Amino acid sequence: MKITLWLAGLACIAISAVAAPAQGPSSDVMGMHNLGPRSNSPVKGARPDACSYCHAPHSGLNVGLWNQQLTTKNYSMYTSNTEKNTSRQPILGNSTNQCLSCHDGTVAVGTSVAYGSITTTGSMYSADVFNGTMQSSHPFSLTTPLKDNVHLAASLASNGTTADTTGAVKLSHGSVECISCHDPHVQSRDTLSQNFLVKDSSGGQLCLACHDPTRQMSGQVNPLADWATSAHAISTAKVAASANLGTYPTVGTSACISCHAPHNAGGPSRILRGQNEQDCIACHNGGTNITSMPTYANAFAEYGSGKVGHPFPQSTSQHDDTEPALLQNNRHSTCVDCHNSHGSQLVGVFPQPPLMRASQKNIAGISAADGTSPVTPAINQYENCLRCHGTSSGKQALAIYGYFPVWAVSAGDSLNVIPQFALTSTSSHPVMHARNSSLLQPSLMTSMLQLDGISHGRTMGTQILCTDCHNSDDNREFGGTGANGPHGSRWQHILERRYEFNKAVVPGQTVTNLFPTPDTSSAGPYALCGKCHDLPNQILKNTSFSKHAIHINDGFSCSTCHTAHGMGATSATITGERMVNFDMNIVAQYNKQPISYSRATNTCVLVCHGVSHKPNGKTS
Repeated sequence: MKITLWLAGLACIAISAVAAPAQGPSSDVMGMHNLGPRSNSPVKGARPDACSYCHAPHSGLNVGLWNQQLTTKNYSMYTSNTEKNTSRQPILGNSTNQCLSCHDGTVAVGTSVAYGSITTTGSMYSADVFNGTMQSSHPFSLTTPLKDNVHLAASLASNGTTADTTGAVKLSHGSVECISCHDPHVQSRDTLSQNFLVKDSSGGQLCLACHDPTRQMSGQVNPLADWATSAHAISTAKVAASANLGTYPTVGTSACISCHAPHNAGGPSRILRGQNEQDCIACHNGGTNITSMPTYANAFAEYGSGKVGHPFPQSTSQHDDTEPALLQNNRHSTCVDCHNSHGSQLVGVFPQPPLMRASQKNIAGISAADGTSPVTPAINQYENCLRCHGTSSGKQALAIYGYFPVWAVSAGDSLNVIPQFALTSTSSHPVMHARNSSLLQPSLMTSMLQLDGISHGRTMGTQILCTDCHNSDDNREFGGTGANGPHGSRWQHILERRYEFNKAVVPGQTVTNLFPTPDTSSAGPYALCGKCHDLPNQILKNTSFSKHAIHINDGFSCSTCHTAHGMGATSATITGERMVNFDMNIVAQYNKQPISYSRATNTCVLVCHGVSHKPNGKTS
């Protein structure tokens, strides 16, 4: 059996007095550690006495009758900016040093003290040889006494014991050593993961002996919180052998090792299998590694050809667990910026806005009150969005997301949505506050339309979510089969549905892309607005504004006169009700007079598409 996974790499190849098994040996005593000529080990030796490769009754070393020559290799040890404990070089002759005397690859198997070099054939599997790099392995040989941490079992630091009630998982001299997880004498105590584990580790039992998702410490956030009920912990989706995640049959039984590799981890930190989203893509890519995975769990389909999604980290903008909730110049959006893989839960019901969805449980956010204070965990969905879309200095208006209007009324930072959605805004979509307009809203429907533009979905409440407009274009909440949330869309700005902006080469002059007499169905240019607003029966019948129909049928899009988020600031000439603002790329001043709008007189003063809108209400 190839020892590749789950703490197997450090499995001691020897029988050591220090490494006495936590429980009595079963019938598979020694397993692959039997190196005799008729064994199943990839390394076979000439001596039939299997114990002799590690032990000698006479003339061995003084520790545990040890017989294999000890390694003196100096290792690069595991470090992490979230790890409080520090690793040190294994003590010569201790149990870990004995294990590494074969598993670091510097001392040939069969190099005995008592019998000289024992003839062997074959070689260890490459995955079981660690060389000098321990950065990619679970930390061991820690400096004692152990330091406490919010995700560790309290007993580790308080009395040097694990939380394993069976007693199988133990510290060695107060530290984590190879034998804390491995019993080199019994290969198959865990019948599925036959890697000399000291106990059945399905469902992460071995990890949970030291890592406590239920631990609470004042002022600290446990990154493992709610693991027991998380989507990953309870998943019954099957894991294919091609996924190389180990031998447990499901995502739930694989548990921690679905994302973490205790040895030879591929990621640069926290023994993750991959860096950032690469750790998630092995399962969430719609491939055959996981069955049956619902279509909506294939989040990476939303980044496919023809779609635009949130930007993944680049070499200069990597995610780090210690980064502040407010992302500044290091702006990126990898999966864990919006999802906590330990606490994320299945979305069975969709809570009323603005509450966070269960799939984003325990994720960080930013307070809308000041735009800087962390809210961990975030309560409302928009708080998570504000990590990047509020006061962050790293915001960018990238061309790949489509056209950006330039608003006549703006607070300055047009990408900061906080003032636009604020309760103090003259008018705004009700994302950060409940709907409070005193004006009649005849176009607002009683429920939102599904993606088909016909069926009725969620009942219209007093608030909406960021994801009601920015969402995957095939999200399941509104009748699609894809992932919920703004992963990616074929529409600009990661909009859930089609929305078309007018454009003009010169403000005030001809609009180059009109949409006359538009299709008001889900295929039309204003399908996004039609999700909540009755375009054919209210907007085009002028129930709220007498000039709606003429403007729209002439081909002008909503954004020529309305901002989508909110006003964000006040103006002496634009009164700002009903989010009436003007795209300065489209309109221009009339006769050098300020661009203006008055709800009281229902008039505007400007030039648009070569048509002058005069102070007396007339056009020419």
